Amino acid sequence: MRILILFFTCALLFSCQQEKKITKPTWLFGKWERVYNETDKGTFEFWENDFSGIGFSLQKNDTVFKEILHIITKNDSLFLQVTGVNENPTLFAFTQQTDTSFTAENKLNEFPTSIHYWKENGQLKATVANDEFSIDFVFNKMK
Repeated sequence: MRILILFFTCALLFSCQQEKKITKPTWLFGKWERVYNETDKGTFEFWENDFSGIGFSLQKNDTVFKEILHIITKNDSLFLQVTGVNENPTLFAFTQQTDTSFTAENKLNEFPTSIHYWKENGQLKATVANDEFSIDFVFNKMK
């Protein structure tokens, strides 16, 4: 009888444990162009299906900004890794995620401390911010 009770107790405990499923944001995939008021400047983000991306700005066909982006899994958590802005790669830990958005944070980074991406009405939107100010981005998908 004790063995039977022990068996059912173990079965109940193991059946209650939820396996943490990591879902990466596939809705980022594609080539995106920022909606701008400036005619001589363009900003782009290109996201590949391996969750690597590149963000860059052109001014009169010269690259004036470039960053390499990766969404990586580390210790069963998602991170946005940004390379090319600082001397070493900067990791932003995912703190919130839905089917069409995510927020990643690194409170030790000077700017930004928070990066929020979301997809809305066919557009990719992003906000980079710290406690003092924020910058909003709106991207249209390129054809």
